[in-house]
Amino acid sequence: MQARSTAVGLPLAIGAAFAFGIGGPFVRPLLDAGWSPSAAVLARCAGTAVALAIPAALLLRGRWHVLARNAGTIAAYGLFAVVGVQLLFYSAIQRIPVGVALLIEYLAPVLLVLWGWARTRRRPGGLTLTGAALAVAGLLLVVDLAGIGGADLLGPGMALLAAIGVAVYYVINARLDPELHPIVLLAASMAAGSVLLLVLGAVGAMPLRVAFTPVALAGATVPWWLSAGVMVLVSTLAAYLLGIAGGRRLGSRVGSFVGLFEVLFAVLAAWVLLGDLPTPVQLAGGTLILAGVVLVKLQRDSPALAADPHVVPVRRRRWPVARRRTGAGAR
Repeated sequence: MQARSTAVGLPLAIGAAFAFGIGGPFVRPLLDAGWSPSAAVLARCAGTAVALAIPAALLLRGRWHVLARNAGTIAAYGLFAVVGVQLLFYSAIQRIPVGVALLIEYLAPVLLVLWGWARTRRRPGGLTLTGAALAVAGLLLVVDLAGIGGADLLGPGMALLAAIGVAVYYVINARLDPELHPIVLLAASMAAGSVLLLVLGAVGAMPLRVAFTPVALAGATVPWWLSAGVMVLVSTLAAYLLGIAGGRRLGSRVGSFVGLFEVLFAVLAAWVLLGDLPTPVQLAGGTLILAGVVLVKLQRDSPALAADPHVVPVRRRRWPVARRRTGAGAR
C-alpha cells in the first residue's frame, strides 16, 4: 500500500513543483508589460478564490463557525502567505532573475533554525548548523554583487524579506485548527488577501495597475491573458491541488524534499521563456543553498523539518490530509 501511495504521490508532487516553478517566469512578462506587482497578486488571489469558492463551501458542509473561529489565522495567512510573500517575490523578480529570487526565498527553513536558536538558547544539531552555514555562504554567492554591478541590493533584499515572511507563515502553520481543511484555508485566505489589496488600492496606498497588451514570452508575442491564465490556473490553482493530493500520499517529509524540484523548474522555465539564467557564481551559490536546506531537513530535531514553501502541517483528525501545500507562500 505504501509503495502504491508513493508511486501515485510522487508524480503528483513533482507536478506541483513544476506548476509552482513556472509561475514566476509567466508573471515576469506581465510585470514588464506594465502590471504592478500588487495587481498581479490580486489577479492570482481573486481568480483562485473564485475557482475554489464552491469546493470550499462543500467541504465546510455548513459549518461556518469554523471560519469564524479561525478568522485570525485566515487574516494572518492573507497578510503574510498571500499578500506579503507574493508581493515581495514579484517585486524582487523585477530586478533579479526568477531563479535567484526563489533560491533566496528558500532560505526560510534556515531562518527558522536561527530564530529557534535565539528564542530557546538551544544549540541546533550538527547537520543543522552545517546546513545553515552552507546556505549563508550560498546566499553571498547568489547575491553576486560583482555580477549585478555591486550596487542594487533592493531585489535580493525583497527576496530575503519574502523568506522572512515564509518563515513567519510556518510559525502560524504550527497552530492550525484541525477542522480547517487546507482547501478551505486556501480559498478563504486568497479571498482575504484580495479584499486587503482592493482596500489598499482604493485608498491609493498600493497601485493596482494592469495593461491589457500583448506580452513577450519565449521570443514571441502572446496575449496578456495567456500569462495571466497560467499564473492563476496552473501555478496557483493546479499547483496547490496537486500539492495537497501528492502530500496526502507522500507525507510531509518526503513531500518537502520533492518540493525542492521547484527551484530547478523555475530556473529552467526562466531560461526557456525569458532567456533569464543566473550567472555561474549564482548557480554555485544556489547549489550551496539547496544543499544547506537538505541538511537542515535531514536533522530530525530541527524546528524546520517540514519547512519548504507552501508546506502546511495539518494535524490528522477530522480531515485526513497530510502536511502539504496551501497558502505561499509564495508563488
